[in-house]
Amino acid sequence: MHSTMMDVPLLISEIVERARHFFREREIVSLVAVRGENGPTPQVHRTTYGEVAGRALRLASALKAAGVQPGERIATLAVNSYRHLEAYLGVPSMGAVLHTVNIRLHPDQICWIINDAQDQVLLIENLFADKIPTLLAGCPSLKKIVVLGPLPQAIEGVEDYDTWIMASEPQARYPEMQETDAAGMCYTSGTTGNPKAVTYSHRSTILHSLASAPKDALNVGQMDAVLPIVPMFHVNAWGLPYTCAMYGAKMVFAGAFSDGPTLARLMQDEQVTITAGVPTIWMGLLAELDRAREAGEPYQLKLERLVVGGSAAPEALIRAFWTRHRLKLAHAWGMTETHPLGSVSVTPPGVDPESDEGFALAAKQGVAVPLVQLELIGEGGERLPHDGRSMGRLIARGPWIAGSYFKGTGQSNFLDLDGQQWFDTGDIATLDARGFMHIQDRAKDLIKSGGEWISSVDLENALMAHPAVAQAAVIAMPDPKWDERPLAVLVLRPGSEAPQHDELTTFLAPKFAKWWLPDAYEVVESIPIGATGKFLKRELREQFKDRVAAGTAAR
Repeated sequence: MHSTMMDVPLLISEIVERARHFFREREIVSLVAVRGENGPTPQVHRTTYGEVAGRALRLASALKAAGVQPGERIATLAVNSYRHLEAYLGVPSMGAVLHTVNIRLHPDQICWIINDAQDQVLLIENLFADKIPTLLAGCPSLKKIVVLGPLPQAIEGVEDYDTWIMASEPQARYPEMQETDAAGMCYTSGTTGNPKAVTYSHRSTILHSLASAPKDALNVGQMDAVLPIVPMFHVNAWGLPYTCAMYGAKMVFAGAFSDGPTLARLMQDEQVTITAGVPTIWMGLLAELDRAREAGEPYQLKLERLVVGGSAAPEALIRAFWTRHRLKLAHAWGMTETHPLGSVSVTPPGVDPESDEGFALAAKQGVAVPLVQLELIGEGGERLPHDGRSMGRLIARGPWIAGSYFKGTGQSNFLDLDGQQWFDTGDIATLDARGFMHIQDRAKDLIKSGGEWISSVDLENALMAHPAVAQAAVIAMPDPKWDERPLAVLVLRPGSEAPQHDELTTFLAPKFAKWWLPDAYEVVESIPIGATGKFLKRELREQFKDRVAAGTAAR
């Protein structure tokens, strides 16, 4: 028996129409880089959803006039801004696929990705105009390059975005599309080989936007002002541009500026209520808030939630924001293959958020959002209990979870379990009876010592609570007796002296079994960080490849 409900396709065009009719006067603020003698400086640009939606439909017409066909890929190499938002809305609205390219990659990697995706048009930020000759030479699939923002100099065959789209009338009718058609594309970070592409459908994007907004998720509504510091080239800025446009939240973009003082001023001036970024961003913001408070000039912020993802935030950082500034740092978890939202950490009923239990839960990655299922499997593929102790490979399933990669690569990441398709995240995690998921490590970063697992993430977060430690990364080093032992690589806080081995061991001892404690500590100037804000442990492993433990860890 079939239902009597209408079969209405879930399309991004619905977000465009909702934004331009219901929220046409709602503001969109961007920090636009203006070139100066001392480098780019931020200038505030203000527009509205009505104007952005109208320009997005002009972009759709311009792409069609340029010969772009449905299903073809349109690349962006851009920062967070109103122009990038126009691409988010306009490209899928004419049936093409928005391909956001990581601006922090080497030009050779960018060329590889553009060629693999067979991108037809590139929308590139004027800040990156110096890359255009390399891209023209290395990317034969590109038929057109359009520069977002004023052209720094004339380049043959390269168009100015504003002039180009304003020469076209707004698209009057949307083409026939299926909700299962691809709308977006994003490549993984490629930490273990060439990056792999995930293609997001119109349907997955709409469902993800609906599930991201509720109170127990990211808590986005029309009365909010949202600042996504997470870049729009990385998993659709965690989906926030689409979610905000769907619900009419004011959007604030920091562009190329992510330093603590600039962000704090922007949050204050635009009365931001929700923001999202990786832990390194929040460390910089915390330092600026502390400085301003100590100077007797605290910022007047309206922040209700700072969403943190990309890597685990130390419990000490969560406590510091709350105890010193009454600001709530909320964990979320996801990845390119999960569109990205998979879980959010929200304090459950009956738990005092200011208690040790409350902070401990806040440091976990939280409970799966509705429609997403999470499970753990052991080394033999068996399901593991949700007891908060059993560590296993985290697998995910849901309507916005990838079922395959573009061109069919990396199929070993997908598995069949009891007749259902699941995605193997590559994370090692625990799940407890309340559903709280806690990432212990990436499978490739987990340390196996004497047949037992040691979580580098837990050690790192504990070490970053030490007053002398700014950053910590824990890697495995060979051990003649135990196979592997932990080596902690530390970056010190400015003005701090390196703590002695015994001091750090004493600091960690109350929290961990004795055999978990690092055998050695190394102090470095900096820890290499990748394009998505995560520690590049493969580089640390290469740097310390000759370091061998003494084989004396106690059990």
